[in-house]
Amino acid sequence: MFKKVLIANRGEIAVRVARTCRALGIATVAVYSEADRRALHVLEADEAVPIGPAPVTESYLNIPAIVEAALRTGAEAVHPGYGLLSENAAFAEACREAGLVFVGPPPEAIRLMGDKSAARRLAASHGVPIVPGYDGDSQEPEALLAQARRLGFPVMVKAAAGGGGRGMRLIDRDEDFLEAVESARREAQRAFGDGRLLLEKAVVGARHVEVQVLADTHGNYLHLGERDCSLQRRHQKVVEEAPSPAVDEALRRRLGEAALAVARAAGYVNAGTVEFLLDREGSFYFLEMNTRLQVEHGVTELVTGLDLVALQLLVAAGEPLPLRQEDVRLRGHAFQCRIYAEDPFSGYLPSAGTVAVFQPPQGEGIRNDVGTYAGDEVTAYYDPLVAKLLTWGADRREALARMRRALDQYRIEGIRTNLPLLRAVMAHPVMEAGQVTTDFLETRFTPEALVAAPVREALLSAFGAAVSGALGQGDPWLALGPWRPGGLVALIVEHEGRPWTVSGRRQPGSTRRWQLTVEGQEVEAIFAPGPDGRVLVESGGRSWPARVQLLPDGLLVDQAGRSFHLLWHRPEPTEARAAAGRAEGHVLVAPLSGIVVKVAVEEGQRVRARQTLLVLEAMKMEHSVDAPADAVVQKLHCRPGDRVREGQVLVELEPEGARA
Repeated sequence: MFKKVLIANRGEIAVRVARTCRALGIATVAVYSEADRRALHVLEADEAVPIGPAPVTESYLNIPAIVEAALRTGAEAVHPGYGLLSENAAFAEACREAGLVFVGPPPEAIRLMGDKSAARRLAASHGVPIVPGYDGDSQEPEALLAQARRLGFPVMVKAAAGGGGRGMRLIDRDEDFLEAVESARREAQRAFGDGRLLLEKAVVGARHVEVQVLADTHGNYLHLGERDCSLQRRHQKVVEEAPSPAVDEALRRRLGEAALAVARAAGYVNAGTVEFLLDREGSFYFLEMNTRLQVEHGVTELVTGLDLVALQLLVAAGEPLPLRQEDVRLRGHAFQCRIYAEDPFSGYLPSAGTVAVFQPPQGEGIRNDVGTYAGDEVTAYYDPLVAKLLTWGADRREALARMRRALDQYRIEGIRTNLPLLRAVMAHPVMEAGQVTTDFLETRFTPEALVAAPVREALLSAFGAAVSGALGQGDPWLALGPWRPGGLVALIVEHEGRPWTVSGRRQPGSTRRWQLTVEGQEVEAIFAPGPDGRVLVESGGRSWPARVQLLPDGLLVDQAGRSFHLLWHRPEPTEARAAAGRAEGHVLVAPLSGIVVKVAVEEGQRVRARQTLLVLEAMKMEHSVDAPADAVVQKLHCRPGDRVREGQVLVELEPEGARA
């Protein structure tokens, strides 16, 4: 076994690999950019080497710098993690040429399966079903449009050189095709250095199921069952589980055989994943093979009892796999929720900033894979994944119940996260029934579900404690600072990075009964105060006790075994400018910090409502800035390549007709 391994990655996966190396007695070397000088993966490693500036192309994708760091520190092997250089054949070759062991498949297999068009043809030639599509050489937009018309809409456009949702678009209509292809090609070029695309007929209402495979240099191949990754947003996985609730033993065997057929055909070695679409009739189709460890490998570890990173290192060291197919047993059920620094209430825009509070839940059946800590800085340079929460149970029901409780206990403050989304989807009846498909978030999930009942109830508790005198502060409004125009009382606070409002009036003739609006929903509530900030709330046919504490920065609400830290809402200047700009409709500001990758209009040009004016890139994804109404472009304040900060003015518009 190796004595020292360099981990060519960052974030939670670098911490995860370091943890297994430590358990095996292997010393670790971290690499870091200037922006990651205080990152958790740097603190967890035995030694760390700087490799360049913050932009990923100048640091974590800098092959010469990483190889030199490995040689300088005496590392014998390089573990690439996932993403970044993990599926880069040139990196695997550079390691081999430098005398370093690449903990992954050979470069030939990476190159073969990294070409998604070639991978499709390989799978089909070995009897594995594929989705009808186009993977030819002609890449002209009009030629691709002709192929899309042949297949029939909706179609899926994918990057031919890589996966992970980059360069992927679902296109429903002919008229949207050319613009979507242009955007997908740009994203693919930036992510993989290759803008080639392929087309597939979209399989509507399908599940995304993948099979974990392992292979060694002694000719041994085995699979570890499947994972269900159907809950996705913009083709990025959000929740995974193992095993899939849609797969029985017979289908599991067929999927495993197909996955191993692809792995053998590719001459694969080490850990990899073969992905399939599973339709409503139980037929499956090959999607791609990921030649690396997956983000969601943890759920497989929980149901098999195996450490996949340890097995990767063992295989890379030339040892045979220590188990056979008949030794693989699936025990219980596991879920994983990906926690992203993004705001589900603002179109999932990435969120950057300082993590003020970071308190993952603890308890039986709970696992935390984290890449941050309280005081850490989340930047716009990298992927927004900050942590993964995993739960295991003896069956699916127990694992799901543990996940729901764990999500309720998770506290992250200082940045916006998708925790409200995760809580809502894990409580959804479709998730309960195990019937999630890849289009769930787009077709069967409503944004209103994000305002979960526990948050509404915490807002009512805070409001009730204040207006009923339970806080014992004399006139509570002197401390709370809400506004009361015309007898209306309102409390505006922040929770998990976004403002929340509860407002209303006391009903005439009553001291405890209020008519309220909570985030746009009309409710009636009765508040009964108690000592030490305690209040009993009755609303919607339910009653619950809560304890509310007044803090310098807000309110702390304890109820139903969960704490809610509600901060005073103080709009930033950029927020005020953005609101004013939106209200007047003539000043558009950056919704997030990022890089301008495209300006689609010129000064003096007439534009229509919802027309894309420019495109920003942040955290590896594109975000369009659209015209709010018909207008004329008066002034552009940015050019392609400019780095802009959140709230910065980008475009000034003149409403149509204003010049008349």
